Parts: sequence; C-alpha cells; structure tokens
Amino acid sequence: MIDLHCHMLPGIDDGAVDITTSLQMARAQVADGVSVVACTPDIMPGQNTGLQIRQAVDELQHVLDQENIPLRLVAGSDNHITPDFVEAVKAGHLLSLGDSRYVLVKPPHDVAPIKLAEFFFNLIVAGYVPILTRPERLSWINSHYSVIRRLARAGVWIQITAGSLTGGFGITARYWAERMLEEGCVHILASDSHGIEERPPNLSEGLERAADRIGCDAAEHLVMTRPRAVIDDLSPATLPMPVAASNMSESTPSLNVDIGAHDDGPPRDRWYASARHAAADRGLAGWLWRHFE
Repeated sequence: MIDLHCHMLPGIDDGAVDITTSLQMARAQVADGVSVVACTPDIMPGQNTGLQIRQAVDELQHVLDQENIPLRLVAGSDNHITPDFVEAVKAGHLLSLGDSRYVLVKPPHDVAPIKLAEFFFNLIVAGYVPILTRPERLSWINSHYSVIRRLARAGVWIQITAGSLTGGFGITARYWAERMLEEGCVHILASDSHGIEERPPNLSEGLERAADRIGCDAAEHLVMTRPRAVIDDLSPATLPMPVAASNMSESTPSLNVDIGAHDDGPPRDRWYASARHAAADRGLAGWLWRHFE
C-alpha cells in the first residue's frame, strides 16, 4: 500500500515529536503493509517551508536506510488554503506530492472558505489535480456537503482518513466517510497518522472497512492504484475513477457524454487534458466554470 498523508517527520508540526517516534511510525507502516509514505506536514503562513520539508525527508530517509527499514519516503505537504496558493506551489513554497501534479489541499476545520469552488477551479486550470484532505472531519460538512460532491464531480480528488472509517474520529466523521465512499466521491484513503500511541498508522484497517462498503477491488484503488499513479505522476484520465455503490454494475458512460447532464452520477475526470488549456479557450473555461457553480 501507499500512504499519501502522514505526519512522520520529527519535530516539524503536530506529528512525530522526535526521531524515535518517526522510526516507530516507520516500522508500524511497514508492519501494516505500506511500502511508500508521503511525508506531508502542515504548511501554513509562518509554519514550515517546502525547502525545510525536503531536507527533513532526505534526512529521515537516510536514517531509515541505516536502520534497514524498507520504507520509501516522498516529500509533500498538507497545504492550507492561501490567496497565492497556485503561485506558491509553482515556486516550491508549497509542495505537491512527490513533485507530481497532485497537491493536497487542507481547508479550515471550523469555517467554510468563501469562493471555495473558484479556488479549486484556478488550481485545476493551472495544471494541478487538487486532493481535498479529510473533508469528512470538517465541522461544516453537513451544511456544505453538496459543494464537496460537486467538487468531486468536477475533478477535485477527495481523500478520507482511515481512522474515520474505523470510528477513531467519532460517529459523525464515520457517517460522512462511509457516505462519500458509497456515493463514489472518494479517490484516496490515507492514514493521516501523527504518532504511535495516538493516531498511529492504520491504513490496512481502514482498507478493510472500505472493502466492506464498496468491495475489495474498489477499495484497493484507494490505497494502491491511484496512490501509485500519484507518485508516478500519471494523468487521471488513465485511471479508474470512483463509482457510486449503486452504479458499480453499470458500465461507465462514454467520454463524449455531456457531464453536466449527470449531476447524480459518479464523479469523473474527463476534462483533465483540456482543462490545462482552459485559460486560452474562453468557451472551455466558461463550460468548466459553469460546472463548478
């Protein structure tokens, strides 16, 4: 398995407090069946930089190799929303996952951001695939769930936390995580682990819970197929997309179907190839923006 959201770097945020904890977490990941971990500490104004994270990942990888812990690390960050987000990613101040087109986006926990759709629209037009992290745990998901579903259909990837499916974050987070899975809105399952005693690596347990809801094949896409594609920087157009549980036996519509006519269907990413050029094509940009609205 590949874990694309983990706070394993020592002393850099609210994750591992020291190198001893980092090594314990790394051994726990390997024991859990994980072979690649994206180290994704928080980046917010005044906390951490892309350069600092890259250096910390290199240092921790060196220690893992010395300790013969068979775990590959890649750099990333859990990026808080800022007005200059796109420019910061391009400049390397914020990090994508393994220098790919895929970038984690962490919205505020307690307050829904204004112009959220516009933010993601601009990020996609700039050539990135945004991954919205742990929306099932947001305090405002109940009042804005339709927005999150619309974003998932429009090409924003959704990452939920394994602990949400196991009940580690309470009944509300579990409800939303299960609902999003069954409605075909989830692309990635990650541990978002922060330590060894509290919020330890538990991706395999989350995988089991996901398989109970959507089946083994669809669950494996959450922790293997799509995460591997992220690390390899493959186009979303080449990948299996989530499908609502009620539609899993149905064939996927052909690419020439008007996506706007399928508001109740599974999320799809048909327009990724053309979205990169939307800024230069007013007609396409207008169509894409209408889908976000």
